[in-house]
Amino acid sequence: MNTPQLVVHRDKELMAQAAAARLITRIVDAQAARGSASVVLTGGRNGNALLAALGASPARDAIDWAGLDLWWGDERFLPEGDPERNVTQARAALLDSVPVDPARVRPMPPSDGVHGSDADAAAAAYAAELAAAAGPEDHGPVPTFDVLMLGVGPDTHVASLFPELPAVRETDRMVVGVHGAPKPPPTRISLTLPAIRAAREVWLLAAGEDKAKAAAIALSGAGEIQAPAAGAYGRSRTLWLLDAAAASELPRDLYPPALA
Repeated sequence: MNTPQLVVHRDKELMAQAAAARLITRIVDAQAARGSASVVLTGGRNGNALLAALGASPARDAIDWAGLDLWWGDERFLPEGDPERNVTQARAALLDSVPVDPARVRPMPPSDGVHGSDADAAAAAYAAELAAAAGPEDHGPVPTFDVLMLGVGPDTHVASLFPELPAVRETDRMVVGVHGAPKPPPTRISLTLPAIRAAREVWLLAAGEDKAKAAAIALSGAGEIQAPAAGAYGRSRTLWLLDAAAASELPRDLYPPALA
């Protein structure tokens, strides 16, 4: 586990714009090195704000959109096209306006797909898709994502890994069905912590006063079962991107927030 790095921005708008610029640079660098890049998207207000900022940036044209693989960290198990699905929101925020290769956009299955209402079967299918995309160089059942982004919930949840629930305790499976989630909808699909930790870089996004306590808990040595965000880290880098409000309760001696 590497020591998390923090970047604190003045407000959520600047955070979204700066994170989008950072993501563009990371994708372009990966594509220059290997010819392609892989990114795991997150939903929620911060994830969607980042995508919208990326779409509005002139620098977005530096990305080879045909050479980008897109995955999701979690999904609400709802019908295809439902406005609450992360992929639906991502399409509206960015994907419908850029020339992505549809074959390289990998959303999690919907509740009206081939697996019907069986979230566990849908999760197993997504795990199989990840495994098929992994190469020998990945040394595991998921690709080595270049960047995996996660929103941090007020309760410290990331993806759909909620404190104390079975999914956050999973150590073998890469993708699980989540049942009885404490926020609607109760049924979801989520990457597990082992899958998250396969990424080269994990970015955790938190903006707003309602995220301040969660950020402080996760960055103060809490256990991952009680605070799932504390267990989300990358192979080479773990980056917390916050606004000043979300950073307001951080222990200043350990994580002094320099405004950017």
